[in-house]
Amino acid sequence: MTTTVEDCRSVDHAIAVPVSDEQLWQVSAEFLAHGLVRGEHVIYFDDGSSDRVLERMTDDGVAVAGPLREGRFTIVPSDHHTSPHEVAETVRATVDAALAAGYPAVRITGRLTFVERHAAGGYDMADYDRVIEEVVRHRPAHVLCIYDRARYSEEVLEVMRAAHRTEVVAPAIYDDGLLRITAIGPGAARVAGECDHSNRPRIRSFLEAALDRALRQPEAPADITLDLSSLRFLDVAGAVGLVHAAEEFPNAHRLVLTGVRPRVQRVLDRCGAPFATQLDVRARNDLPPVDRPPADQLPTDRPFQEQTPA
Repeated sequence: MTTTVEDCRSVDHAIAVPVSDEQLWQVSAEFLAHGLVRGEHVIYFDDGSSDRVLERMTDDGVAVAGPLREGRFTIVPSDHHTSPHEVAETVRATVDAALAAGYPAVRITGRLTFVERHAAGGYDMADYDRVIEEVVRHRPAHVLCIYDRARYSEEVLEVMRAAHRTEVVAPAIYDDGLLRITAIGPGAARVAGECDHSNRPRIRSFLEAALDRALRQPEAPADITLDLSSLRFLDVAGAVGLVHAAEEFPNAHRLVLTGVRPRVQRVLDRCGAPFATQLDVRARNDLPPVDRPPADQLPTDRPFQEQTPA
């Protein structure tokens, strides 16, 4: 069975197979955010990607500094465990401690790099998923195991898919590993990553198709919107392309760019955005940088807490 990350709030044990880092960060951030909204104890296994996941959550308007400081959100090293038995005992203890502390459930995700490393030592990778399944089956826990295509062969991925009843998917309009475009509503898309000569035509193609639908369908929105909250880089030619695309819009329609980062805003400004009447550029709200509290200020009454890096 497959489900989208928006609909996976209640899955107990699922797998995600991202095709790119951008998709990994998107799926992880949305899955964790669901847990924070629901008041759950949220845990991310960090293989070096936690900063990007926290950045994506901040892009999405999710407050992370408070939950990190309070211990509701915990980041732990992914290389902390060895055997399937140890993983099972740690997950069990974590869930039980969270319930005793008053949390309604525990939510865990991340790339479990220790699985791959210790599988070579005599453990089958599927053994880890089987013990996690046994632990969470009758407990209020939601576990999303992430196995990305960049790290595992298709053969391994099929084995791991078979070990899970549910696969979480996040469809994209376009994803080349550098730039990811996802639909977020009629005439609207989110653009994440980096835009350069290799992929900027994809943005133009989306705009042309969206404007064509808007002109043909009276009920379609007049504004074509690109959410750029997670666009970290836009080259000059890409900025010029957006300005020119807006200038070609008829008077009744606009190109709206939301969540624009300061760096991207500067490029757009230099390329004539302030003078394009059919272009509406909306800067992202000023968000504070992710402030990870020092390790010695974190609560230590839960099994994973003491492993959180500063």
